[in-house]
Amino acid sequence: MKRRDFITGAATGLVAGAGALALSACDQEQPQRSPERKPQPAAPAVQKQKRELKMVTTWPKNFPGLGTGAQRLADRITAMSDGELTVKLFAAGELVQAFDSFDAVSGGQAEMYHGAEYYWQGKSKAFNFFAAVPFGLMSHEMDAWVHQAGGQDLWDELAAPFNIKPFIAGNTGVQMGGWFNKEINTIEDYKGLKIRMPGLGGEVLRRIGAAAVSLPGGEIFPSLQSGAIDATEWVGPWNDLAFGFYKVAKFYYSPGFHEPGTVLSSGVNLDVWNGLSESHKAIVHGAMQAEAANIFAEFNARNGDALRTLIDDHGVILKSFSDEVMLEVRKVSEEVLAEVAAVDEMSGRVYRSFKDFREKANGWHGIGDGPFARVRAL
Repeated sequence: MKRRDFITGAATGLVAGAGALALSACDQEQPQRSPERKPQPAAPAVQKQKRELKMVTTWPKNFPGLGTGAQRLADRITAMSDGELTVKLFAAGELVQAFDSFDAVSGGQAEMYHGAEYYWQGKSKAFNFFAAVPFGLMSHEMDAWVHQAGGQDLWDELAAPFNIKPFIAGNTGVQMGGWFNKEINTIEDYKGLKIRMPGLGGEVLRRIGAAAVSLPGGEIFPSLQSGAIDATEWVGPWNDLAFGFYKVAKFYYSPGFHEPGTVLSSGVNLDVWNGLSESHKAIVHGAMQAEAANIFAEFNARNGDALRTLIDDHGVILKSFSDEVMLEVRKVSEEVLAEVAAVDEMSGRVYRSFKDFREKANGWHGIGDGPFARVRAL
């Protein structure tokens, strides 16, 4: 074959091959006609799990700050979960009595409670540290200890054997020292005094000669009015004004050595908690934190006006405990706390963690909040 004929033939072959490839590619690009399909029914919507949770409280129905805060918490969880978790609130006495709230949740009669942990000291004295103890932590310090310094882990461990998962759900701030029908000028004035004071504060007063009892909120006024008790502490001006204590006692004392920053708590049945989805757990936890901040802000906003009303409109006599009285009370308080620490290993660990954090908080308070508050008040 001549060289010219070879080149011409090769070129012709390449062109033909390219054309075949192009035709093949065109054939592949052509859409394939498929037989007509009938419309398929839409996939069924995923059914969201819905659950009603009963919340029992230690508070009277719709009581300012405490009862209303519990209701707001119930409503927050319901709204934030878009109704997947519907929380129905039962005030003290509606489903169970106030001090039976813990057992109701522990045993599954209700799914949640709203109260204060010192009401459960019959289960363990260590519960007091997660509400308030004499000369203990103030509100912001309680938040810091629980959320940032190991308090929550200890609280979880303490409550787990009772089938409870606990949370901070509010704080009243520092409380008042109480309502009295006589002046308290010396430690001797506590001798024989019948006073309503729960928790370890009540134990301290018993050690110095008072007859301290624990009563739920709804029973305090009639007991004071009837003379069953001579004095009472409750919370502070806003709540105390609502209860009308000024009608039966005139001496109003500060400070509340027994409750310097009282935590309000909510406990969830542990089986229920463990059965929640992660998103529902996040909703419940977030609602707790939001309402805790709201309740604390509300007490701080309302107490000042209420105090002026008590003094200006109702003739209440505002008094302060003397340093001599407070120093003696503090001495006894430290003895009581140390005895609680010796009850069992769990109580000891809670006490040591609490005490160590209090020492750190005192160091900062001494150069931070304390000096500023003194100067601001000049």
